[in-house]
Amino acid sequence: MAGSKEIRTKIKSVENTRKITKAMEMVAASKMRKAQERMRMARPYAEKIRNVTAHLSQANSEYKHPFIVKREKVSNVGLIVVSSDKGLCGGLNTNVLRLSLNQMKEWESEGKKIAVSAIGNKGFSYMNRVGADVKSHVTGLGDTPHLEKLIGTIKVMLDAYVAGEIDQLFICYTRFINTMKQAPIMEQLLPLSSEHLDTTATTAKGHWDYIYEPDANVVIDELMTRYIESIIYHAVAENMASEQSARMVAMKAASDNAKTVIGELKLVYNKARQAAITKEISEIVGGAAAV
Repeated sequence: MAGSKEIRTKIKSVENTRKITKAMEMVAASKMRKAQERMRMARPYAEKIRNVTAHLSQANSEYKHPFIVKREKVSNVGLIVVSSDKGLCGGLNTNVLRLSLNQMKEWESEGKKIAVSAIGNKGFSYMNRVGADVKSHVTGLGDTPHLEKLIGTIKVMLDAYVAGEIDQLFICYTRFINTMKQAPIMEQLLPLSSEHLDTTATTAKGHWDYIYEPDANVVIDELMTRYIESIIYHAVAENMASEQSARMVAMKAASDNAKTVIGELKLVYNKARQAAITKEISEIVGGAAAV
C-alpha cells in the first residue's frame, strides 16, 4: 500500500485536474449557447437561398451553370473536411476523420484521384499524416466562423471544379442534433444534387423563370457561388456548435471521473492512516505490557 504522503499528493493532483475540467466545462457551456444561436440564425438565409437556387434550377434559362451540370465520367474527387482547431472534445474529430478516410479508401479502390481541402487544424494535421493531397487549408477560425477566412479555401476547390480538375466535390462535417448527440455526415456539394436543391417541392408549384439584370450569366454565377459559400458556412457553424457540446459533455465526464477517483483515494488514505494508528497503539500496548 502506498504511503500517506504519496496518497495525499495524488489526491491534490486529481483535485487540481478536476478544477481545470470543471472550468473548461463551464466555458464550453457558455460558448455552446452562443454557437447554437449563431447556427440557428444562419439557417433562414441558407433555406432562402436554397429555395431560390431550386427555383433557378427549374427556370427555362438558356444558360446552365457548371455547378448544375453532371459529369459523365468521375475520375477526380474533391473533399472538404471540417474539423476543430482544438482537442478535448471527445470523439468529435475522430468520427469525422474516420468517415473521411473510409470514403477516401473507397474512392481509391475505384481508381479515383482525391484532392482535399481542410478546415480546422485537426483535419489539416491528420490529412498530412495520412499522405493526402491537400490543396488548401484554413486554421485558427476561433469561436466565431467568418466567411472571409473561408472564401480562399473554398475558391480553390470551386475553381478546380470549373476547370475540370475535379468532377465531384463533397464536404464532411459534424451535424449538431442535440447537446448529447452529434453525427458526422458527408454531403455532395457539386454538382448540385436534388437533395440540396429540393426540386420536388418546386416542381409541384410549377416552373419558375426570372428576368435577369444585367445578364443571366453574371447573376447565376454569383448566386451559385453564394449558395455554395452559404452551405459551407452553415456546415462550419454546425461543426462549431457540435464541438462545444462535445467538449462540455467530455469535460463533465472528466470532472465526474475525477470526483470518483478522489473518493477512492480518500478511502485508501483513511485505511492507510487507520492502519498506521492501529500499529502505533499495538506497539505502545505491547511495550507497556513488557514493562
